[in-house]
Amino acid sequence: MATSHSLEGAQVAPTISGKDAGTIARAAFVGTALEWYDYYLFGTAAALVFNRLIFTDLDPTAALLASFATFGVGFAARPIGAILFGYIGDRYGRRPALLTTIVMIGVATGLIGLMPDFGTIGLAAPILLAVLRLVQGLAVGGEWGGAVTMAVEHAPAEKRGRFAALVQIGSPVGTLLSSGAFTLVLLFPSQTFDAWGWRIPFLLAFPLLVIALWIRMKVEESPIFKDLLAHEETAKVPALDVLRHAGGRLVIAVLAAMLGVGGFYMITTFTVSYGSNSLGVPRSVMVNATLIAAVAQIIITVLMGRLAEKIGPGKVTMWGGLLTAVAAFPLFAMIDTKSPVLITLAITIGIVLVGVAYAVNGALLTELFPPKLRYSGVALGYNIAGATSGFMPMIATAMLGVSGNRSWGAALILAIIALMTAAGGLIGERLRVQDKRIVTDN
Repeated sequence: MATSHSLEGAQVAPTISGKDAGTIARAAFVGTALEWYDYYLFGTAAALVFNRLIFTDLDPTAALLASFATFGVGFAARPIGAILFGYIGDRYGRRPALLTTIVMIGVATGLIGLMPDFGTIGLAAPILLAVLRLVQGLAVGGEWGGAVTMAVEHAPAEKRGRFAALVQIGSPVGTLLSSGAFTLVLLFPSQTFDAWGWRIPFLLAFPLLVIALWIRMKVEESPIFKDLLAHEETAKVPALDVLRHAGGRLVIAVLAAMLGVGGFYMITTFTVSYGSNSLGVPRSVMVNATLIAAVAQIIITVLMGRLAEKIGPGKVTMWGGLLTAVAAFPLFAMIDTKSPVLITLAITIGIVLVGVAYAVNGALLTELFPPKLRYSGVALGYNIAGATSGFMPMIATAMLGVSGNRSWGAALILAIIALMTAAGGLIGERLRVQDKRIVTDN
């Protein structure tokens, strides 16, 4: 094993194999893609199904708000999941945390597909839906932070951008899978779709769970965590140590992640609801637009991952935020035309711009925290951003009533989130730290 000495002390450095890094990153990507598939299903169903079948005792606007509120519950639970799985990941290992998260979200999603609707069990339906969404949120709270941590800690320092971006591709692939599944079931007659067709994408979570778990079982523990464990350097209460010793970095991580999470849901979940419910655009047009946008996001993610290795992930984040802020109002103006072509173009451009910052979230956030606090720091930063911005579709929907069913309020929210992320990228680039113990073995 190749060795070097840490600047923190004369200890044997872990060897990082460039040959193994790609395999680990691809495994992290596949598992994350399947997890995001499960999670994104809920967003589409919140806009198209739950407001009609689960919250049927409310008027249409209140039902939609309740549906999005339940959608937001998953985001509120994510910081708690970040603390829980961050503790496991920083204390006992990244691998056991990731195995647990994938089982939780797969089971919760599958059970949504089996859940009776309001007409069958009454008020128990929305309560059960909220509980299952809570479980999803807890699991995702530990998933992304662990996946990017594993990918980065297995990668040579100079190639972290591309391997962290590979994990990020799990998001658009999850979108493709979930939107594709809903596109197919939307081909059913409306009565069939409402009766049982909408359940099929959720029930697919069970076989996908088997695949994801099989893949995750093959992933080895992070060499950097093994080194921390060998030298008894693991934190006793990682989340508390993050707040004590890296509180400022946590704030920057939250800002840097805001657009990738909140902006994404503004351009997908909110616009699907806004287009189909407020503008009267066919649901298939809105869902198909997200499919095209997801393909474009995959391409931009790969490109931005490589660019981050050259100019730094913080600078990429900053420019992604600024460009999105400038484009926010024109994009929603295009959606307001009700033209299927312009709507598809607007959603695609919006996702590409948001994807610039999102592509490098993993590379930037992992380099904001030292290894012994990394899982918790990354998970907390990303999921506090998620908890904050996950309610944005609900807020934007509420603002439609204030604005006379016009989209300027949603555009304003997107622009504000984008500027916050631009500031996070600018400051975050200056705070990046390199793991002093990494030795590349290509």
